[in-house]
Amino acid sequence: MNSLHRCGWCVGDDLYETYHDKEWGVPVYDDETLFEFLTLETFQAGLSWITILRKRENFRKAFDDFDYKKIALYTQDKMDSLLLDAGIIRNKLKVKATVTNAQAFIKIQEEFGSFSKYIWGFVDGKPIKNTLKNHKSAPANTPLSDTINKDLKKRGFKFVGTTVVYAHMQATGMVNDHEVGCFRYNEV
Repeated sequence: MNSLHRCGWCVGDDLYETYHDKEWGVPVYDDETLFEFLTLETFQAGLSWITILRKRENFRKAFDDFDYKKIALYTQDKMDSLLLDAGIIRNKLKVKATVTNAQAFIKIQEEFGSFSKYIWGFVDGKPIKNTLKNHKSAPANTPLSDTINKDLKKRGFKFVGTTVVYAHMQATGMVNDHEVGCFRYNEV
């Protein structure tokens, strides 16, 4: 696999390459995985994605396998204990936002039937396929991520700026930002 052309952002790190090859940009329609990525993207704000990937299993353990129904019920004591967990990013605002976002996530499910129907509705259920020659030309946000961000905030989500939303769109395959020369470009 080392002879395959990959997007430049992941080259040279085994964990990054595996994530790129197997997950990044693959359309995700199940609510559990959508919530996991939303949580991880929230914690990634201001940090590198590789930092989050290296702590992903710690996040999974700390946040009950990203079970949003459990997270929505977290008490202050549980949030305080998370802030003592050196295996995750210990940011009080991000921990609180995760609980708030789980609650808002459930409200969207109740309104739309699933979070997937809601979020994929912004792209009519089909990924947007961009034509990037180089990963460096990928935008940090778009008018669509601005729109989604505003709607999420209106619905009570925290720490989901337009850049976080666009990264979520990329990670969950709502937008295909693989470089056109990347072996995954036509696969996802």
